[in-house]
Amino acid sequence: MTSVSLEKVSKTYPNGFRAVSDLDLEIADGELMVVVGPSGCGKTTVLRMIAGLEDITSGAVRFGDRLMNEVQPKDRDVAMVFQSYALYPQMTVAQNIGFALRMKKIPKSEVDKRVRDAANVLGLTEWLDRKPTQLSGGQRQRVAMGRAIVRDPSVFLMDEPLSNLDAKLRVQLRAEISRVQQRIGVATLYVTHDQTEAMTLGHRVAVLRDGVLQQCDTPQVLYDRPKNIFVAGFIGSPAMNLLEGALSSNLDAVQVGSQQIAIPSAVIDAHSGLKNYAGRQLVVGIRPEDLPAANSERTGATLLGDVHLVEALGAEILVHFHLDAPVVQLDESAHKDEDEVLSSSVTPESECVARIEPRHNVRAGDRFSFSVSPERLEFFDLQTGRAIWD
Repeated sequence: MTSVSLEKVSKTYPNGFRAVSDLDLEIADGELMVVVGPSGCGKTTVLRMIAGLEDITSGAVRFGDRLMNEVQPKDRDVAMVFQSYALYPQMTVAQNIGFALRMKKIPKSEVDKRVRDAANVLGLTEWLDRKPTQLSGGQRQRVAMGRAIVRDPSVFLMDEPLSNLDAKLRVQLRAEISRVQQRIGVATLYVTHDQTEAMTLGHRVAVLRDGVLQQCDTPQVLYDRPKNIFVAGFIGSPAMNLLEGALSSNLDAVQVGSQQIAIPSAVIDAHSGLKNYAGRQLVVGIRPEDLPAANSERTGATLLGDVHLVEALGAEILVHFHLDAPVVQLDESAHKDEDEVLSSSVTPESECVARIEPRHNVRAGDRFSFSVSPERLEFFDLQTGRAIWD
């Protein structure tokens, strides 16, 4: 059992492209850490540097107290599960799971025992004599997992293992991976671009953007207190609505387009940094689930929007509507370093999304009223994109 530490780890390729910048990350013994971010953000590069498949440009990778920078991949005691199953088609499930053990000349009786144990954990016992072509996609991915965990590794690495599966299987295998990881109890790094996977699987989640760590915390903290606009927009589905607004000079309201939301003093106390934004422009963040339909039972602020699309999902309705307030979006045109200003651009489009209960009768073309809870608002600096708290 061991922990994994990345200390100021960077990766720059010969063409000058900087894939990862000064990454500090600690994966505790037994922890399932998820690294999430859009395609090309450097998350797979991080995993490959831990595995030793990619040289690091600077910094240090440690397993416990042992520096791993120059240790060969085969000597790192790391097990990996990839997006592709990479099973040997001519071998049975049992032979695939036990292949690495046989290569290490482990006695057959020990191999058989460990294969049976892994198959039992993954629910593969009745399939041990089958070939991969006789299995479903989910069963093949379980075999790939079994081949990794049977080695009893010190570190477990998973690179988007569920991306080839359909939605129902992904949900099933997410639960399976969580259960297996808890059972084997080793430091695990799981890489994905799917923020739903990240939020449901990770003990902690590290959000990457352009190779720079934006925030690392528990899923709930990332959701409740995003550090900047990027994290706020990336975590949560549908994404947080980000609108340009103006805080009143006496801090009692925020102007969003032609509409005003009253701000109680308790909100200012919770976001004490707002006192520096009196009379200034800022970004107001509102999650779709914090915009329920307004009705006579609800008190407080409301927003009126012009509905242009309604998505009925059974248990909920997603209402797409327009406001006359500019929507704020990140400018992704330039590579970002940690200390650089996060630039943002304002678009004239004002599409927002609300998640409401299915009993409401709302149609495209309606002017609909949404309730707003000021204590659920998030605030960000319009120039830097950073959250406004203390």
